[in-house]
Amino acid sequence: MRIHHVRRLSQGYFLFLFVFFCAVTRLGTQWTEIRAWPVNWLLQLDPLTAVSTALGTGTLFAGLLWGVVTLSWTFLVGRFFCGWICPLGTLHQALGWLGARHKSFAQKLAGNAYHWAHRLKFYVLFFFLGMVSGPLWTPARWTDWALAAKTLGLFVVLAALVWGMSAQENPVASRASSRIQEGLMGLVLFALGLALGRFPAAVGSLQTGLLDPFPLIHRSMNQVVLPALGLFQPKGLAESRWTQGSWLLGLVFFAALALNFLKPRFYCRYLCPAGALMHLVGQRSLWRMARIVDRCTDCKRCEAVCDAACRPSSNPIAGECTLCGNCLVVCPEKAITYTWAPSPNSTAASGEGLLSRRRVLAALGLGLFAAPVFRLEGLAQRRFPPLVVRPPGSLPETEFLRRCIKCGQCSRICPTNVIQPALWEAGLEGLWTPVLDFRAGTSGCQYQCVACSRVCPTAAIRPLSLEEKHGTGAFADRGPVRIGAAFVVRSRCLPWAFGKPCIVCEENCPVSPKAIQTVETLEKLPGPFLCLGERQNHRWIVEGFQPPDMPPPLENLWLVADFSDSSLQWPIRAWGQGWIDVDFAPDQTKDEAADMSTVKRPFFLAVRLKKPMVDHTRCVGCGICEHECPVRGVPAIRVSAENESRHPERSLIAGKTFPNT
Repeated sequence: MRIHHVRRLSQGYFLFLFVFFCAVTRLGTQWTEIRAWPVNWLLQLDPLTAVSTALGTGTLFAGLLWGVVTLSWTFLVGRFFCGWICPLGTLHQALGWLGARHKSFAQKLAGNAYHWAHRLKFYVLFFFLGMVSGPLWTPARWTDWALAAKTLGLFVVLAALVWGMSAQENPVASRASSRIQEGLMGLVLFALGLALGRFPAAVGSLQTGLLDPFPLIHRSMNQVVLPALGLFQPKGLAESRWTQGSWLLGLVFFAALALNFLKPRFYCRYLCPAGALMHLVGQRSLWRMARIVDRCTDCKRCEAVCDAACRPSSNPIAGECTLCGNCLVVCPEKAITYTWAPSPNSTAASGEGLLSRRRVLAALGLGLFAAPVFRLEGLAQRRFPPLVVRPPGSLPETEFLRRCIKCGQCSRICPTNVIQPALWEAGLEGLWTPVLDFRAGTSGCQYQCVACSRVCPTAAIRPLSLEEKHGTGAFADRGPVRIGAAFVVRSRCLPWAFGKPCIVCEENCPVSPKAIQTVETLEKLPGPFLCLGERQNHRWIVEGFQPPDMPPPLENLWLVADFSDSSLQWPIRAWGQGWIDVDFAPDQTKDEAADMSTVKRPFFLAVRLKKPMVDHTRCVGCGICEHECPVRGVPAIRVSAENESRHPERSLIAGKTFPNT
């Protein structure tokens, strides 16, 4: 079996595995549901997620150690991950082959030629790394010896990535001069970071998930492709899952695929930050491509099939090679090989094609400065958007934005489809991060569910137990985890604004004792007063009476003579044209009732209402009340982020603070 056949089998296997993991990311115990499947494994193999979260938080979530394994193998054999494992890379390669199938030899050569714009992905990578590395520069990270040692280690990692870039921009300049300039630029960047570190705005922001291939293909598959096809929907969901901003998610995904018809592996060549990271690690890999000069006839067949544009027929670019093996297959002279130690008559793959370190430092500094600029909006501090409600277990907003990679796993696992990708409500920084839209799914955030906290690959939503979520057992002193608070909009509430009975929110509140309680009131219905005539047992004859159109249910209607005296208020049992049947109080005599007919006083129709009110000492912000509210459009009860337990300063209860989650 030839090498490209083995590579295709590997690509097909991992593409199938990816689709299978997406399909089984549903609650349940069947083998076609999540059970114990490692649905995050492919996400955890992504080394960019491991590097960026470590830079932003100073810690590495245990599952992300798989990314270190990927980097280790990349150092040994090069960018095998892009050519043999990455499912998005597989789609790119297949579509690139399809687009180039009917092109001429010259067109294929032109399409696979190396271009200076391939360096754009390094700008993207270091801009994102600059954005997330803000916490490294804060003075607080250097006050503790253990924390300082860990921070210094992360600085070494970042410096190694910068130092791995080749200085190709100024070949005339002397090596000493170039190093002096780079050193000065590094000192300026360090001073800028320390200056920014004195301000609260100098925080990290993890934005690699916008273009990182694994989060991109996960959210595209889970929130666009599978729902659009109606495949692998959760149990109990009659229709396809809703996705807020599906047009933007779909546009980015399908545009990335369509660009392969313009250039094979367009996304991998020009934009992919994970590919740029593995380029840096794999450019000096121990196992690399080599061209045997004595055998090569410069026929260019290898370049016609090299969709990574790594220039195999002249001076191969090691970091661009994805080990696809196409060049090995088509070379008639067997002049292309992979080896541990290139022979003297061969040209080994080089590290050409990189940016100068000065430009890399500039991109890093721009990203470092961009994060506090975005944070100046105040959306993560006091000026927080109240309708951005995060899933239960979410870290405080600044920490959350250092960890969330926008992969959409929490949205996929949510059984009620209430978790949605944010558009602009959370600011540009929060694009595609998870928010709760209580009107979108089949219910609100289920009281007995902690699925999203168990599937998050980076612990942006930390693992919760039901005991902790409910504030019982060992967590009784802390109280339940609150994700927000419900507020009654009285101008839209049926009992408050329209005089119509409704207790839907109280009935559906899952908290015990209920967080939504009602206050009973008796209110006059619109219309003229009534003059009662003759009484026949429980029936009053009312001349000219006509039952109103679309009245409230009879069990809520009353006949009232005096709103301040309960003895002069009777529930209506039935009515018709010219008469009303009422129930007298058990202790009320017939004579007293008869006397009422002789008193020339007005009588009124009234409705007994139960008006909802929220007890914020019990409300956890689950949003079930908002979802079930019969008022469409803007509901009459809404949940906002106030009183969420992850931010003690947002507490609505005087003297009560909540521990961070």
